[in-house]
Amino acid sequence: MSMLDNSLINAVKDGKLLESSLSNIRLLLAGTKSPVALQAVEELTAAEQWQELNDRFYKTLAFGTGGLRGRTIGNVITKAEQGNGGVNGRPEAPCVGTACMNYFNVGRAMRGLIIYVKRHVAATEPGRKARLVIGHDTRHFSRDFAEYCAKIGTDLGCDIFLFDSPRATPEISFAIRELNADSGVVLTASHNPAHDNGFKAYFSDGAQLVPPHDKAVIEEVNALESEEYEALPAEEQGALTILDAAFDRIYMDKLKSVLLRPELFAKGGARIVYSNLHGTGGHIIVPLLKELGCDVQTVAEQDIQDGRFPTVASPNPENSPALAMAIDQANASGADIVIATDPDADRMGVAVRGEDGQMHLLTGNQIGSLLAWYRCSSMADLGIINDSNRSRAVMVKTFVTSGLQDAIGNHFGYEVINVLTGFKYIAQKLGKYEAAIPAEKREGYRKMSEAETRALRLQYSRYFVFGGEESYGYLAQDFVRDKDANAAAIIFAELAAYAESTGKGLLELLNDLFSMFGVYQEVGKSLVMEGADGAAKIAALASSYSANPPKEIDGTPVSGIRDFFKGDMVDVEGDPIPSEKMIFVDLADGRSFAVRPSGTEPKIKYYLFGHGQPGAPVKESLVAVKASLESLWSAVEKDAMERSKS
Repeated sequence: MSMLDNSLINAVKDGKLLESSLSNIRLLLAGTKSPVALQAVEELTAAEQWQELNDRFYKTLAFGTGGLRGRTIGNVITKAEQGNGGVNGRPEAPCVGTACMNYFNVGRAMRGLIIYVKRHVAATEPGRKARLVIGHDTRHFSRDFAEYCAKIGTDLGCDIFLFDSPRATPEISFAIRELNADSGVVLTASHNPAHDNGFKAYFSDGAQLVPPHDKAVIEEVNALESEEYEALPAEEQGALTILDAAFDRIYMDKLKSVLLRPELFAKGGARIVYSNLHGTGGHIIVPLLKELGCDVQTVAEQDIQDGRFPTVASPNPENSPALAMAIDQANASGADIVIATDPDADRMGVAVRGEDGQMHLLTGNQIGSLLAWYRCSSMADLGIINDSNRSRAVMVKTFVTSGLQDAIGNHFGYEVINVLTGFKYIAQKLGKYEAAIPAEKREGYRKMSEAETRALRLQYSRYFVFGGEESYGYLAQDFVRDKDANAAAIIFAELAAYAESTGKGLLELLNDLFSMFGVYQEVGKSLVMEGADGAAKIAALASSYSANPPKEIDGTPVSGIRDFFKGDMVDVEGDPIPSEKMIFVDLADGRSFAVRPSGTEPKIKYYLFGHGQPGAPVKESLVAVKASLESLWSAVEKDAMERSKS
């Protein structure tokens, strides 16, 4: 027995190291030839950094709502990892650990995906090589991981399409469909902190993996105990194709087809300040807005693609500080709108100028509701949706997204379908609607124009008008199967041009919706619990709501419990809703809240909902609903603390 193993065993006996951590340390060290891995574990053990070892090794990475995510830079950086250092101040080597994003985990994930995809291709089109698209954002190690995945892919007999530089996640989804690939990977952790990275996997439809594919892939990954693999003979290996600006042009032209009233831009439009928060969004959004005739300027300091995200505490457009520099620039230049996207450009945050001359941040629910209303009303005005086809028009949103969007869709006569959190479930519906078109009619579907596919869906299936989730993700098209901030940005610019043509501000339009449907307000809260201990606490807290649901909250009786973990629910189309650790608590006074562990971050999320009466004075109703939700959160947070102690 080695001295290292003996030290680790003693740490387990002393209650300092988890049994699972010991098992996973052995798994990694047995499966890698990297000297950095052994040296890093030895350093942390010698320094008795047991918490750090537990955080790195308490689990093996598994697919969540956004694929694999984990730290690529540890809380404690060992000398072995730091090495000579890397670009943008990062360590030379990524964080060692089975719960971390590193070559060991990325390589096994890629190989597991390839094994599953090749088996699928062999069963459907024998003799053809599997095709995979690989993209990445601007994070630490993203390019390194992408090139590593590309090499594994070609070595193992797959044709690989690799983007030449950082690209937005939705463009990779589009590329999978456009190139008829069998799968795809994006190396990104979306809006997570700078120390994180991730491996986001897609299937042949351009959507993220869903059951049974995700579970089948992770089974293949877990069966791989070593990072070593044997490349196929040269003649059996795959080809590498680099995707560049020529492919961007195809995507941009397709995005333009999402606009409903492009002529509005000819009459002028709002002046926009845009920030990509050191990420990928400026690659498509800025030239596209300029092509449309928008007056757009960028935040020069944030144009720089840098995985440190040096000008923000968090590269998350949900957080107001991330938009601060852009808002300052808008105030200095007199711009009307601020748009910001996260590093992989799938989320979009917005601030708009009000009648008071100040910039006002919109929530993800408000942005989505304005876009939903604009798409619905425009399609009615243009006659795209009419009495003959209205029954085939649908909106798809997540359960934890504002009920205002349900009210808007129902007002226009559309069915509104609620799905679980995770855009893959919205994409799953899009796949269902495509498959419902007769086979002979949908031949060549992916090469058809947006107008052509819309006509097919309205005649034979269901037409997706708009969809989204409260966490700043939106989708208005069928040719991308993930949330798309590139499309959202130009649609929001179109909405702004429309508002200007009517002489109204965007806040006025929002208040019009509140007056018609009643004030809808939502509050998102999270309890952060990091590392191995945090994961256990989150699991216990989430389970407590099912085992012991509340009977009263904030002095109000509970009128209903919707426990999604039971797995016995169906949606309005009759499709089963997968089991998920989420519970909805409805109160007798109309308020409600939902609880669910995050699939990608070390936190448990709370969603609070309040609703005022239609026709009530908006200003007074906003104050009343806000106060009721503040009171509700105080009660929910207190209850959560009590549950955490038990």
